[in-house]
Amino acid sequence: MIDPAKIFSISTSEEFEAATLEIFRHQYRNNSVYNNFCRLLGRDPEKVTSLEQIPFLPIQFFKTQRVLSTEAPVEITFSSSGTTGSSTSRHFVTDLSVYEQSFRKGFRRFYGDISEYAVLALLPSYLEREGSSLIYMAQDLIKGSKNPHSGFYLHDLEALKEKLLLLERQGQKVLLIGVSFALLDLIENHSFQLKNTIVMETGGMKGRRREMIREELHSILKKGFGVDKIHSEYGMTELLSQGYSKGEGIFECPPWMKILVRDPEDALEFLSPGKTGGLNVIDLANVNSCSFIATQDLGKELRDGSLEILGRFDNSDIRGCNLLVL
Repeated sequence: MIDPAKIFSISTSEEFEAATLEIFRHQYRNNSVYNNFCRLLGRDPEKVTSLEQIPFLPIQFFKTQRVLSTEAPVEITFSSSGTTGSSTSRHFVTDLSVYEQSFRKGFRRFYGDISEYAVLALLPSYLEREGSSLIYMAQDLIKGSKNPHSGFYLHDLEALKEKLLLLERQGQKVLLIGVSFALLDLIENHSFQLKNTIVMETGGMKGRRREMIREELHSILKKGFGVDKIHSEYGMTELLSQGYSKGEGIFECPPWMKILVRDPEDALEFLSPGKTGGLNVIDLANVNSCSFIATQDLGKELRDGSLEILGRFDNSDIRGCNLLVL
């Protein structure tokens, strides 16, 4: 069994690679779905000595299989939103404390102490269903802020407007985290000049508005909220960690998470920085499910190791991942 404390204490690339290879061998032995996939590829775990040699499980397996690397009882099942008539992904979580450590430590790394913020969550499409990992995280951040103004907003945009203006007058640091269509709804009737607020979009129009590329969306949001940058969160049902962008769609990951860019023509080959391909995610917080996931997202690695996320493969289904369709 891998100690989660070891995962969240990673500070170097050498420590990350050692922990990754250890978790790979653990999941090969204990995850029947992943084991069968690796065997179909003819991959011998004893001959895997680098990250690039590790097989990445196609994300679609979370729609049809119980992807687990432990026999421990399931504490919670997170599910994707999906669309009418489409199947949803299910992530069986056997240790909620690992998820909590992951998003708490990840947020602190990029944004500091959550108790410094009032957290306003505008996530109507997520609140209206069961099983959202984003709602679970937002609830915890709201509680952790210990700020009486923190809370969820469903459809009461007028109340949210008044709250933002009040907190702005008070000089309170604010995290406004919202799904794209709801943020657009908010600024359609209200104009802001926010100096103390981080506006963070979690992507997705959920069929409520036309899809648009990131540059267009962020341009509209920056003008409407009166801010210089729009922040973004990269996460999904199948992951227990998140990457963050502080603007321009450039994302960074915490030390226990890494994204590799695969060749769209050859899924077993990887691309050098600057080239666009599919995103393979290593998320060591997924120690009890599968830490190696081939997503349907597109992006490219930049020279400094950060990542630009560009969209999604055209043939993948539109789903509740916080990402815009190209």
